[in-house]
Amino acid sequence: MSFENWDEIRTAYQVARVGTVSGAAEVLGVHHATVIRHVDALEGRLGTKLFQRHPRGYTPTEAGQQLLAVGQATEDQFSQLAARIAGAGEEVSGEVIITSLPTLSPLILPALESLLVDHPKLQLRYLTDQRVFRLEYGEAHVAIRAGNRPTEPDNVVQQLCANQTGLYAGRGYVERYGIPTEETLAEHRFIGPEQRDSNAPFWRWMAATVPDDCVVFRANDHESQLAAVRQGLGIGFVPLHEGRSDGRMVEVLPPRPEWESPLWLVTHVDLHRTAKVQAVLRVLKDLIGSPRA
Repeated sequence: MSFENWDEIRTAYQVARVGTVSGAAEVLGVHHATVIRHVDALEGRLGTKLFQRHPRGYTPTEAGQQLLAVGQATEDQFSQLAARIAGAGEEVSGEVIITSLPTLSPLILPALESLLVDHPKLQLRYLTDQRVFRLEYGEAHVAIRAGNRPTEPDNVVQQLCANQTGLYAGRGYVERYGIPTEETLAEHRFIGPEQRDSNAPFWRWMAATVPDDCVVFRANDHESQLAAVRQGLGIGFVPLHEGRSDGRMVEVLPPRPEWESPLWLVTHVDLHRTAKVQAVLRVLKDLIGSPRA
């Protein structure tokens, strides 16, 4: 049979991806009754069940899994095509998607402000997440990544700067417990990550240097860790661009080379030389790329 109604296929794909009728309806911007009607009609045309219905939602059958795989590949291809078309013009205008880790926002946003002032026809989407966005599928135009040099094929990788981190304490903590020295670290209270085997160099240093029972507070996101430092719950690592601009915190130990992680600018080769991507790269290099003391 031929697939003549692409709306039904798109609806079934979203149900398979999200797992519920209400979730698919929200993604598609339609009523949930429309989602049910599309799925029922497509199953009728195919002569097979795409989902097992249960109170918690819809679970794809084997046929539904096949539809999910094809739908994902098709969506990725259309996203890639749209990104390449959007970046094809030479005018610095239109949408630009920039991604980074959430912890880098205070460092990056001032540069993006300058970018919008210089190029008022741009519309920026700034996406932060722990996951790696796939440039080859059009998920972003420019990615700012930390850690080891990215190695994905067809990407252009340039080093931006070293992300420096220091040990900080809230002023309330310092009033109660004082500032530690290298010799008295084990006598103090620390803030750490929920993930004890984190690959971040400063967390590795803490795991090797600070006794585990001295870590009295753990959180799974940077904002909670930073708030805990400000509140005086313990001593914690804070990016230099935040620590030295926040009067509520005191620098306990200054940044060290072994705590640094490099930041990389990553673009896809197909979009790297477009005018708007070059404009983004230029402002990031100019305002962030210089050494930060």
